[in-house]
Amino acid sequence: MAASMCDVFSFCVGVAGGARGAVEVRFVSSAKGKGLFATQLIRKGETIFIERPLVASQFLWNALYRYRACDHCLRALEKAEENAQRLTGKPGQVLPHPELCTVRKDLQQHCPHCQVMYCSAECRLAAAEQYHRILCPGASQDDPRHPLNKLQEAWRSVHYPPETASIMLMARMVATVKQAKDKDHWVRLFSQFCSKTANEEEEIVHKLLGDKFKGQLELLRRLFTEALYEETLSQWFTPDGFRSLFALVGTNGQGIGTSSLSQWVHACDALELKPQDREKLDTFIDQLYKDIEAATGEFLNCEGSGLFVLQSCCNHSCVPNAETSFPENNFLLHVTALEDIKPGEEICISYLDCCQRERSRHSRHKILRENYLFICSCPKCLAEADDPNVTSEEEEEEDEEEGEPEDAELGDEMTDV
Repeated sequence: MAASMCDVFSFCVGVAGGARGAVEVRFVSSAKGKGLFATQLIRKGETIFIERPLVASQFLWNALYRYRACDHCLRALEKAEENAQRLTGKPGQVLPHPELCTVRKDLQQHCPHCQVMYCSAECRLAAAEQYHRILCPGASQDDPRHPLNKLQEAWRSVHYPPETASIMLMARMVATVKQAKDKDHWVRLFSQFCSKTANEEEEIVHKLLGDKFKGQLELLRRLFTEALYEETLSQWFTPDGFRSLFALVGTNGQGIGTSSLSQWVHACDALELKPQDREKLDTFIDQLYKDIEAATGEFLNCEGSGLFVLQSCCNHSCVPNAETSFPENNFLLHVTALEDIKPGEEICISYLDCCQRERSRHSRHKILRENYLFICSCPKCLAEADDPNVTSEEEEEEDEEEGEPEDAELGDEMTDV
């Protein structure tokens, strides 16, 4: 079902630099489904829209490893200095310019029943109003026998970092419908996300859970049903329906990352400093990130995922004209134009990171096919249609045989997934 613009924009919290009618959803083709199109000129650098997710949830391993985030909007709860101390493993780590940290601990609140933390009273009340009354475990928060704790432990046992989805995103979908006065309204909203064939759904589940996915999926379905069964959504709890729900989250879930330290660094970059002071601060920040990499590796952010109606309508391109980001340190998604976009032009983002986009057409198609189950036909892929069908690893081997210098080989290695 195509998303109605009324439903879409009821969750779009603002449009910077343009009117609400700057975009519209259109049917593209049976292969691509729907797409998002500009209805007026959008300038490079302009924020096309800002969107709030229907539901969002922090990844379970991320939360377990003490990446402290608001349980509703995923805003980072640690002060930037606390964040740096934890990530470096240095309790005495001190940051200059502490006044640049935007975290307001005086506004943070916890659920009075289960003690989960929120960045503000607004988020605590919003969660309670939408889904938390159903999901709140109360005094059983740490009881391993509680149905939701059993479900989360089962999920962590089959889906390890780096995480790409969470069973709790599905739980919040169910809880939202259970709490809603107009249950059909929410069912219609969730049904707008793209669906897959049974074989495609199995591929997605296999990707998320591994080789033994069928037995693991059935275990998760049983625990999910014990914890959350809702008659209105009875189809979601059948084997086929649960697989479809699982695939919906796996296909449409948009990753969310927040970091108080990152916000502090951006604020430092904006400071007007004398050249020697700028060099001193930049050197400090460079060393800080080296220390973090040595202690923590690549896991820097509070991470989770959400379901965004408008963003999910944006198709992929290896040469995107827009990009997504979370500059407000919470779950509000900004889509920004990377170039001028003319009226009637499709707004495309990239499902690949910048390094992956530089790989060969064959390698890009392999990543997209394995993770999103489609073959890209963007202008870049069409222009490279006659290129050899070799992966970037094979290209690297050819480079070595041809005697390219070591720094060229290193560049290829750094772009590998």
